Amino acid sequence: MQIAIDGPAGAGKSTIAKLAAERLGFIYIDTGAMYRALTYLVLQKGADPHDEEGVFRIQQAMDLQLEPGTGTTACRVLVDGVDVTEKIRHPDVGKLVSIVSRHGKVRREMVALQQKLASGRNVVMDGRDIGTTVLPKADLKIFLSASVEERARRRLAEFMQKGHGLTLDAVIAELKQRDHIDSTREVSSLCKADDAVEIDTTDLSIEQVVERVLALVVRRENGVQGP
Repeated sequence: MQIAIDGPAGAGKSTIAKLAAERLGFIYIDTGAMYRALTYLVLQKGADPHDEEGVFRIQQAMDLQLEPGTGTTACRVLVDGVDVTEKIRHPDVGKLVSIVSRHGKVRREMVALQQKLASGRNVVMDGRDIGTTVLPKADLKIFLSASVEERARRRLAEFMQKGHGLTLDAVIAELKQRDHIDSTREVSSLCKADDAVEIDTTDLSIEQVVERVLALVVRRENGVQGP
């Protein structure tokens, strides 16, 4: 069974996907980590993230290993043999990941790898184009949303826990910019699949969202479509 969870940054995709995978005993694949890994390497090499050909060359030479997580265990990300699982979550990477990931050549390579990782597995995969591009035939598609203010508060809390000093206004501005880039890019733009069930997480607890996802899984297993 394939479950696709999409939505903008800060909507709770990774948290919900990890917990749902744990409850179901499925493999969890964080596709955003793959784009963050490439962005991290672009920064390390001092390359221009806007230069599609330059970014693509780095991608082609990059040895990216993604070890799918089970349940609450996050995907372990290795670039050229180095574990960068924590480093790719730095705010500097977050500011540029939407720019790097909008390049058509880059996305086509990533999509092929993501489809390979999901093939023949019970999987929960989250990102921005999973239900529309990566797993268009997923058994269940979910689109998580939340107000930009709530998403910014969540993201700021994550940054503060890791010792990154940012303001709420700065995070709101960054999220708005990412939303614009993600939703207007030419290839695999962020959008809700026609057959996806939308869940607004603004006023819901993590457990409430997970329960809704699991209820939808049961409905799909019983052959029931729709929310």
